Amino acid sequence: MKTALRRPAVLAVAGVTLVAATVGTAVAQAQPAAAASTALYIVQVAGAPLASYQGGDAGYAATKPATGHKLDARSAPAQAYRGHLTDKQTSVLRSAGVDTGKAVYRYETAFNGVAVKLTAQQAQKMAQTPGVLHVFKSRMVTVQTPVTPRFVGLTGPDGVWKREFGGDRNAGNGVIIADIDTGFWPESPSFKALPTPRPDDAAIAAKWKGTCDAGSDPNPANNVTCNNKVIGAHWYNAGGIGDGFPGEYHSPRDYDGHGSHTASTAAGDHVPSASVNGVPVGDLEGMAPGARLAVYKVLWETGSGASGSDVDIVAAIDQAVADGADVINFSVGDAVDTFGPDELAFLQAAAAGVFVSAAAGNSGPKPSTVDNAMPWETTVAAGTHDVGYSKSVTLGNGAKYTGVGVGVAVPSAPLIDSATAAKPPATVTDATICALGSLDPAKVAGKIVLCQRGVVNRTDKSQAVKDAGGVGMVLWNSTPNSLNADFHFVPTVHVDTAAGQAIKAYIAGTANPTAALSAGVQVKQEAPTVADFSSRGPSVSSGGDLLKPDIMAPGNDVIAAVSPAGHSGNLFDTESGTSMATPHIAGLGALLMSKHPDWSPMWVKSALMTTASTRDDKGKPIPGTALDFGSGEVDPARAFNPGLVYDSTPVDWLAYSCGIGVHLQLPDGSDSCATVPAITPSQLNYPSIAFGSLAGTATVTRTVTNVAHRWALYYADVKAPAGYKVKVDPPAIVVRPNGTATFTVTVTRTTAGFGSYGFGSLTWRGFDGNAVTSPIAVQSVAVAAPAEVTGTGATGSTAIPLRAGYTGTLNASGAGLLADTVRPLSLTADPNGRFDPANPAPSGRTGRVDLTVPAGTAIARFATFASDYAPGTDLDLYVYSVDASGNLTPVGQSASGTADESVTVTDPGTYAVFVDLFANPLPGPLAAKLHSWNVPPTNAGNLTVAPASQPVTLGKPDTVTASWTGLSSTSHYLGLVSYSDGTNGVGETVIAVNP
Repeated sequence: MKTALRRPAVLAVAGVTLVAATVGTAVAQAQPAAAASTALYIVQVAGAPLASYQGGDAGYAATKPATGHKLDARSAPAQAYRGHLTDKQTSVLRSAGVDTGKAVYRYETAFNGVAVKLTAQQAQKMAQTPGVLHVFKSRMVTVQTPVTPRFVGLTGPDGVWKREFGGDRNAGNGVIIADIDTGFWPESPSFKALPTPRPDDAAIAAKWKGTCDAGSDPNPANNVTCNNKVIGAHWYNAGGIGDGFPGEYHSPRDYDGHGSHTASTAAGDHVPSASVNGVPVGDLEGMAPGARLAVYKVLWETGSGASGSDVDIVAAIDQAVADGADVINFSVGDAVDTFGPDELAFLQAAAAGVFVSAAAGNSGPKPSTVDNAMPWETTVAAGTHDVGYSKSVTLGNGAKYTGVGVGVAVPSAPLIDSATAAKPPATVTDATICALGSLDPAKVAGKIVLCQRGVVNRTDKSQAVKDAGGVGMVLWNSTPNSLNADFHFVPTVHVDTAAGQAIKAYIAGTANPTAALSAGVQVKQEAPTVADFSSRGPSVSSGGDLLKPDIMAPGNDVIAAVSPAGHSGNLFDTESGTSMATPHIAGLGALLMSKHPDWSPMWVKSALMTTASTRDDKGKPIPGTALDFGSGEVDPARAFNPGLVYDSTPVDWLAYSCGIGVHLQLPDGSDSCATVPAITPSQLNYPSIAFGSLAGTATVTRTVTNVAHRWALYYADVKAPAGYKVKVDPPAIVVRPNGTATFTVTVTRTTAGFGSYGFGSLTWRGFDGNAVTSPIAVQSVAVAAPAEVTGTGATGSTAIPLRAGYTGTLNASGAGLLADTVRPLSLTADPNGRFDPANPAPSGRTGRVDLTVPAGTAIARFATFASDYAPGTDLDLYVYSVDASGNLTPVGQSASGTADESVTVTDPGTYAVFVDLFANPLPGPLAAKLHSWNVPPTNAGNLTVAPASQPVTLGKPDTVTASWTGLSSTSHYLGLVSYSDGTNGVGETVIAVNP
């Protein structure tokens, strides 16, 4: 999970050193800090890091690389300035009374600060120390093909490798890809040494400043060696996660397999005749087989996947930029679209010329789940490729259900539901998901077993079936998700929800159920489609005004290198996820940087996006929308000559950050947003155009750069979203080589309904044959108004600015204000405990309160307030809906670095609210308070909204004023301002009034 900024982060832009800060964070759990215990924090220190320092500190020359050049972290100015930063870091540690020996990392290249273990009191003091810009509490993150090079058009006599590089051997020459993941398996054929001499040896030697850390595993055989393919390796375990799983390697060696898979997908060497579980799968090769790899192990096997700490991730980003990486692959996420220290480090990396490919996340198909959604990152969705594997199950009643799978057939055999085959002490829940060791051989032997997807790795389920003597498995999705042709330990067919439910019902209603499995058959399938698991837009942080994800690449059933330690002895295996799609884009980005070494990361992103395809291999539209796949499926053959590109710089990112509430400050504490005016995310010079809440009409400005070596004439070809008018001015542009042209795009609602998206495109068509396409995504709202306004005092008022998306009458009314209900909890910090959001349970540090929201409630909220506690207290809220059987479903969470937390709900029902004490600066139990509101739809007589009715004009600004009186000086109040057009409700604004 990620943090959002509350205090500054360093950014050097336009000759001014800037620092970023916002209010509100959402963070994951590190080890908590009780009064006398410590936890890991990232402390950000004033001053630009090496990647963006442009001079200004007396006696220290600028270290930021010039455009088109790499950072030289070993230069004399860099070494001198690094020492200066180290002195600053040491100074703030000493000023806060912290032993400098407790710093586990010092960040100086892409981030200026330290990772250090602090008590809650020390963290509070540190945050108030001059020279400290922000104190982030550490958080956890998790990991998020023989056919794919062919599918994306790299292979063959007319493929990219041959046409652009003369063959695969040189594809990616001169480029270094940093893979920040679970490490690598050095003995894998995918990472074997490249033939020597290499034509890019001198170029690599000039830019590479890194080393190969073999590791310090107790067994020297578990350490690693590097070669001219994997030229560098590091491992990071300050977060301590690598100490929790037996068998993990204290070295860059990969146990989980995820890192080997992503690294080899990006730049793995050619492997002839690979196999999985003895099944031949053909030749394997990465996207940029000629590129070099540098591996940074930050994620560690936990027994249910791989996880890592942000203190380690920031250290890896910092090192990768210092080492000279050109591309960073980041197949990692936390399902939270917010702004944290890793985002800041990636910003600095991009400013230093590093292309960052980042996973969109695996929380689809729900909307607004996209992760890694900042504009300096290329956010990658996952799609399917054109080779599938069909396999079916035929029941004893003759019903046949087709899914996917590989391997041999299984003749008719008894069929059993795993939920009825638990082996004590395993629970029914364990058996339902076929957890390892959960199945009773007396019930399973000789049978085909129905197993439910989830929690346990898919292939571990078939291992559990095999261990219990089963002869086959039917894996079913209990909720919509992808179907995966994994290489299982018993013949397996993977079926969808409807088929799974029907099979489960057949077993329950039949005395002696049986089934037979067909052999797996390779089939040519229409592709791509968007993988069900791939996270969708719109982006939460931008309010839908920056289209994310950016692009789609193959991510379902991708075959690549893995670790035999975590894959039952296999060197190769299938994996699915946006984690697998992301290295495709990292590798393709490396190919573009190899061919065009003077291109910036944003030029590379633009070239990939504006040449992507929204049609499948049959010429049909890809099912879905730009919220699912961004600009479309990557089409690298066109990306090498895109014609025009959309560029953005750190100055633009600064303005963007101000626009999403990340206030940038000068080192003296003044707000830099007064120097660089904020822009709405829609106004960023981006290769796509999006409006998340269009009130009538809006205009954006874009500038394109001609990267061709000739004058070019382009005309605008617009496909307007249904119900909208789109005007481009001017409709034609002439651009000289390396020159720019600026135009505006005005989108106006005509007949489109409110509250749903429409999609279109703008294509600049050149007379040289180039087509430069930007998707357009727009959602109209009847009223654009702030989601929430706040006020203080027993009497007061606040203005609510708004803009109507129609011409007519706007009515406004108020519900509430309602005083809070306070429920006491006694909590005790536990330095050895941790609240697990996936398995919520009360404990000494965590209280649970069940609350009911009645039908008809206008708005409900659960909250805690820092004003109730001593400085340094840190509480987190986790809210779940409770069904009739007592099952919990996550609804929302608020987990900042303070005790100011809130979760708002609107649906009636019962909710379990967990209040977790992360840190207590005082000894003994904490008298915690849970505040809650169920605001009825009526006015309590203490809230006035004026004017109650007013005429409005489409797209014109207006104001409503909310006033209150007679409130208690000790209570927190909540209310709701509702807007209507006289017939229908058209919007709402929450109003919160504090003492």
